[in-house]
Amino acid sequence: MDLIYLGILIFLFILATFDLSVGVANDAVNFLSPAVGAKAARFRTILIVAAIGIFVGASTSSGMMDIARHGIFTPAYYSLDDVMCIFLSVAATDIILLDIFNTLGMPTSTTVSMVFGLLGGSSAIAMSKIIGSSYTYDQLINTDKALQVIIAIFLSVAIAFVFGLLVMWITRIVFTFNYKKHLRWSIALFGGISVTAIFYFLLVSGLKGSDLLKMLGVAEWVASHHMTILLVGLVVFTVLTEILHLLHINIFKVIVLFGTFSLAMAFAGNDLVNFIGTPLAGLESYLDFSAHHGTSNAEGYHMTVLAGASTLPMKHLFLIAAGAIMTIAIFRSKKAHKVVETTVNLSRQDDGEEVFSSSRIARKIVRSVLNGTQAFNRFVPRGVKAWLGTRFNTDEAELDEGVAFDLVRASVNLVLAGLLIVVGTSLQLPLSTTYVAFMVAMGTSLADKAWGRETAVYRITGVITVIGGWFITAGAAFIMSFTIAMLNHVGGIFSMILLIGVLVLVLVNNNRKFKKKQETDTVDTLFRQLVRCHDKRETWQLLKQHVTQTQAELINFTRQNLSGITSGLMNEDVRSLRNVGHAIDEMKNKWKRYRRKEILGMRKIDYMQAVEKNTWFHLGCNNSTQIIYSLKRMLEPVMEHVDNNFNPLPPESCEELRPVLNDVDKLLSRSQDMIVSGNFADSDELLVEGNAIKAHISQIRHKQQDRIQREDSNIKVALLYLNTLQELQELVSMTRHLLRASKRFQA
Repeated sequence: MDLIYLGILIFLFILATFDLSVGVANDAVNFLSPAVGAKAARFRTILIVAAIGIFVGASTSSGMMDIARHGIFTPAYYSLDDVMCIFLSVAATDIILLDIFNTLGMPTSTTVSMVFGLLGGSSAIAMSKIIGSSYTYDQLINTDKALQVIIAIFLSVAIAFVFGLLVMWITRIVFTFNYKKHLRWSIALFGGISVTAIFYFLLVSGLKGSDLLKMLGVAEWVASHHMTILLVGLVVFTVLTEILHLLHINIFKVIVLFGTFSLAMAFAGNDLVNFIGTPLAGLESYLDFSAHHGTSNAEGYHMTVLAGASTLPMKHLFLIAAGAIMTIAIFRSKKAHKVVETTVNLSRQDDGEEVFSSSRIARKIVRSVLNGTQAFNRFVPRGVKAWLGTRFNTDEAELDEGVAFDLVRASVNLVLAGLLIVVGTSLQLPLSTTYVAFMVAMGTSLADKAWGRETAVYRITGVITVIGGWFITAGAAFIMSFTIAMLNHVGGIFSMILLIGVLVLVLVNNNRKFKKKQETDTVDTLFRQLVRCHDKRETWQLLKQHVTQTQAELINFTRQNLSGITSGLMNEDVRSLRNVGHAIDEMKNKWKRYRRKEILGMRKIDYMQAVEKNTWFHLGCNNSTQIIYSLKRMLEPVMEHVDNNFNPLPPESCEELRPVLNDVDKLLSRSQDMIVSGNFADSDELLVEGNAIKAHISQIRHKQQDRIQREDSNIKVALLYLNTLQELQELVSMTRHLLRASKRFQA
């Protein structure tokens, strides 16, 4: 029996290693986003600063794992067998959920995942104990902790967003977007307050309860002299900031990097329990059982050892090892970069690439805010509005290539997130680090007018999606952990082996999907250059290049998927048709984003040039859209026909269709080459060839109509073939219009 539990324990530590990797990948958004978004330093430098903070935080952590030991369930009522089932279910749930969110590039809370995983797993075991006994749920489960986390979700979201909005609004009034001209009389005080706040956060939250302060003998003094630390720090750091400013050192970069280090350190020190709390509690349970009962009944030995403080030997070695794993993960994890990118994109200052689409609730929120703002503006004096307009003139913002927002906002994000976490800790409010960091970033971006009328619905949809994911995390963690714990409790070792296999399959599948998505996702650097360009001639060249690329991509997509539809029809390949269906849906959404970007580009070019090119630009866009819809109209009846196993297309129809398809493919290929090269010398000849293809298809259509009149023809196949010919003719027509529009647009 000992060997079974030893095997479970080893597997728990293997899971903890993966959990540390996927956990730091998701929580990286807390401390990386401000520095990355503002490009406070090179990306590698930012990672090094964060990695040092993570390692120091993990190494100096107090190692108090109370939440995993007895924060949710009452260990005196649970046996070794019970807690092993619970810990295994929590570890498995944590990894699966966090890896899914990382793959999607969505930030979530590791604390919520662990707490609700513990609640679900321990509830499953509690249910089995309550049946046929006098136990009550309240005896076995500490429901107060779960309630605290639920309250924390609402508090974190509301408080962080509102304070982010207010503090950034005041800060921007002081510095404006042209902040470099307003540093002489304000930077010292701002730097002093910011660095003091971060230093205080480091002491109170990052090093709270750590053995480092105890070794230095200052833990009690720090705990009882908060006001002294604040006042002395404010004076010292204000003077130091002024000296550094006079030495022409960028104070904002210092604040951002120091804040990144502090948040990373606090994350590693305080959130470490989310990753290694359960395996360490499992190890202590196993050691206690082995010491007192050897190989005796594990089902009857209750885990009272978990009710007190941890007495695990060599605890610091585990903490240092955890810090090393997280440090390596932050450098190697591409998913961490993806999660950070989501937050940065939702808070970027310019009209960047919008990842999320519009939603009904977002449109209603924007409409309500606009109506409320208009009503409020009536009561604001005209002089005040004019003065505020000068302080919030976004045209003065000069962002370098790749910068999403300036250093002022990055500083506010880090300082305010740290302060709110400290205040929440002192008031015993369980604020989530992830929620605070993300919602502060959203509040500051709103105050900075980053959510304009052209982007607000997309940004709000993104925020709602992320917040919704947090609630899904809680529910999914409870349900998954409950199910896994119940199966392990009933099925024993066989269920645990099955769980290992499922975990491996899920992780491999998620990584495969993530790599595939990375290969297909391309960062639209051309559009980012276009948005930040202030030279109208250069903007026109960038826009023309962007339109050329998107049109060429569309034609190439059309060639591939037209072949997929027709081969799927002739070969009755339903899988190929389904793949085409997914590809068309993705292209529809992608083309909407392309069109929106290029319309923004049209607004930035010279007005007279825009008047000249507008007709051809919109004609090209409309024809591109119609090509996509033509493919969809062609696919749907074909898909229905093949999926229902109706009669196949007759061989004579296939032979008749193949030459036409070759001609259409050549037309598309030559059109693509002309659009890419910009050489339209032979375009008139190609347009004539297109007309000839249309005429040929028209002849075949008339033949097919005659066949339908014959009684011996299958009506379903005949109508399907006729529809395919009609859409093929329409596609050729739209390609000719697109070629002509592209020629006139590029001229």
